[in-house]
Amino acid sequence: MADSNLSERDLRAVNLVRETKILNIARLAQMLVDLFGLDEPFKKIGKREGQEIEMYLPAIKGYITFILVSDRQKFDCRATRARDPVSKIIINVKEEDILRVLSEIIRSKSNFLSILKLLKYILSRKAIIKGSYMAALKLVGCLMIGKNDVYKQGL
Repeated sequence: MADSNLSERDLRAVNLVRETKILNIARLAQMLVDLFGLDEPFKKIGKREGQEIEMYLPAIKGYITFILVSDRQKFDCRATRARDPVSKIIINVKEEDILRVLSEIIRSKSNFLSILKLLKYILSRKAIIKGSYMAALKLVGCLMIGKNDVYKQGL
């Protein structure tokens, strides 16, 4: 059903579902970093602290803004467009694949080899980075929680 055929009420319901999906993804990222994140990648933020990185998910037409910080306890993300992003990450996959792709990124170890493994998404254009590649890679490094002890226990 095309958006032009939807009533105002139906359109508001569709928008509410989209916003809820984006909010849940943002909250999930926040919780995973709070619970399992490592301090090491945050300490490497350096001069990029305070910079905004915008993630766009075209399949659900939503934005998540991440602000780079050097203290993991201050990590925050919002389900809104960035005001002045230095980098934009576009995750260009089907709606049903969004969580699988983000989960694969998050469960990776924060090291050079894991970042190289993410090249498959960049080369296949499933992930597109516009702007500063270094800022985007610093964010991805902070989101990667694969070195946490919970993965060593084989849960």
